[in-house]
Amino acid sequence: MEKDTRAWSENDLGVLTLPSGRLIRGRGLRRPLDPAAPTPAYALYLLGRRPPASSWESRWVHWPDFRLPADHDDARAALTEAWRRAADERVEIACAGGRGRTGTALACLAVLDGVPPTEAVAFVRHHYDPRAVETPWQRRYVRRFGVSGEAQGRG
Repeated sequence: MEKDTRAWSENDLGVLTLPSGRLIRGRGLRRPLDPAAPTPAYALYLLGRRPPASSWESRWVHWPDFRLPADHDDARAALTEAWRRAADERVEIACAGGRGRTGTALACLAVLDGVPPTEAVAFVRHHYDPRAVETPWQRRYVRRFGVSGEAQGRG
């Protein structure tokens, strides 16, 4: 089977356009995939337990619901890889509901893309979902993500 190399469309459900033009789809895994929508080339799953296997390449970060990633260094590496790959691949970021952990990750990607850490949550809420990044510690994690080489938001 030939690999589908089409990019996301800015009009696809859940797609966030970063300032650099990178397109990344955020998604809640509780909602089924639209069979007409393209599948990701690469996905980053932010869940409290390992996700089921998929037909595309993926990475899992242990990140319990309403919390922060269990390993901040692993999360930073995974988010950086997703941001880099989004330059020329269809990248999806997903958690169960698609708002808290996914929104937090998208805000971190916005920081990597040049959005100031103090503005990244507002950026994601405006361009992705008004209820993204659900908890105070998730908001603090995003602010601290851009402060140093490590995300140090512990909550």
